[in-house]
Amino acid sequence: MRLSEHSFSTLVSVQGPLIFVERVIEARMGEVVAIVFPDGSETEGEVLKIQDDTVLIQTFGDSRGLDMDHSRVVFTDVIKQAPLSIDILGRAFDGSFRPIDDIPMFVPDEWAPVSGRPLNPVARARPQELIETGFSTIDGLNTLVKGQKLPIFSVAGLPSKEIAAGILENARTPAQVSRSGQAFVVVFVALGLTHHEYAFYRDTLDRLRTHFVAFINLAKDPVVERLLAPRFGLTVAEYLAFEHGLDTLVVITDMTNYCDALREVSTAREELPGRRGYPGYMYSDLASIYERAGRIKGQAGSVTLLPVVTMPEDDITHPIPDLTGYITEGQIVLGRELHQRGIFPPVDVLPSLSRLMQRGIGEGRTRGDHREIANALYTHYAKGRDVRRLEAIVGREGMSDTDKTMLDFADAFEKEIVHQGRERRDINETLDRSRALLVRFGLVQQ
Repeated sequence: MRLSEHSFSTLVSVQGPLIFVERVIEARMGEVVAIVFPDGSETEGEVLKIQDDTVLIQTFGDSRGLDMDHSRVVFTDVIKQAPLSIDILGRAFDGSFRPIDDIPMFVPDEWAPVSGRPLNPVARARPQELIETGFSTIDGLNTLVKGQKLPIFSVAGLPSKEIAAGILENARTPAQVSRSGQAFVVVFVALGLTHHEYAFYRDTLDRLRTHFVAFINLAKDPVVERLLAPRFGLTVAEYLAFEHGLDTLVVITDMTNYCDALREVSTAREELPGRRGYPGYMYSDLASIYERAGRIKGQAGSVTLLPVVTMPEDDITHPIPDLTGYITEGQIVLGRELHQRGIFPPVDVLPSLSRLMQRGIGEGRTRGDHREIANALYTHYAKGRDVRRLEAIVGREGMSDTDKTMLDFADAFEKEIVHQGRERRDINETLDRSRALLVRFGLVQQ
């Protein structure tokens, strides 16, 4: 709702997605504006900066065609908000929350600011309980927990989109009663997709039927939408989690495209660059997204975040994965060597970590079994990897029987546990297969 409006025709500069308007009164940070073109068409924008009576506005659409003499900006006195309703399930939207599935827009039950509502840290509940992804290397060794934020670190050429699609299809959590009749829902946010990638994900979403919400930003779409889409997705996730009691998994791919968009807008604003040209506030900007994952004490539902980060130049110390690692609770690392050997998913187990795994591996005997098996797999696989380097020096013939056993175990672990192709494995099958492998090599008792 527009509480009040002020219209100004005092545009002084248009620089790509940025517009400068002077002699403005009563503007506020984050305020939504309507930018009216000379032909009467409109696009939306947002107030980024206020200095004296000059306002910097970021457009959410194409700024081509703006005429500084015949265009005007209407200030609406409202903050950017997302329309919300349970009818959003099964729908797909673009980065500006416009339907792209040929179905009319739903009637919203309420509106919420895209920046999220402030949450008292004391009200946060600890992440707990397993979310099954269907991949043994995650469920068994780097368990994803409700309310956690766990990124996937990939590099160019690896099948990160196939892994993301597999998680979209196969992720699940223990059923719970909710108003919508759903127990679990996936919010998928895709940033900077090519048409080929979009077609791939559309096929995946079609198989999900109703338990998803998608926000798709294509490479040809305005770069500013790339910054907006994750916030729309998380606002929807918070609504479904805390208003309808759903366990909500948010999958975002690819956060590298988001950060590149952030750098592009920062450069247009002529801000001083930080590391590798990215803005100095990129850490706090990423935190404003990642920290929206969590649970609330006394409420059903949770928001779990699984962002995909493609590491530029295969460099895990690059600012994007580096800052992501500071904020999140572990990482799933994909390995190029495993992929070259035909192993899918090519998860490199040793540098991967879930810091909250202990809270998601069950209770009683199940908890003990999971912990025992995971520890044994890590220990003996690490030894096997070390022995491989020794083999390259002395050859297999010069190794002890113990070293040969570790070498064979590492090979079998990668072929039988890490590699699973397109099949889905639940946590019980993962643990059964892992224990059987350890027993076969005499590394644990039957």
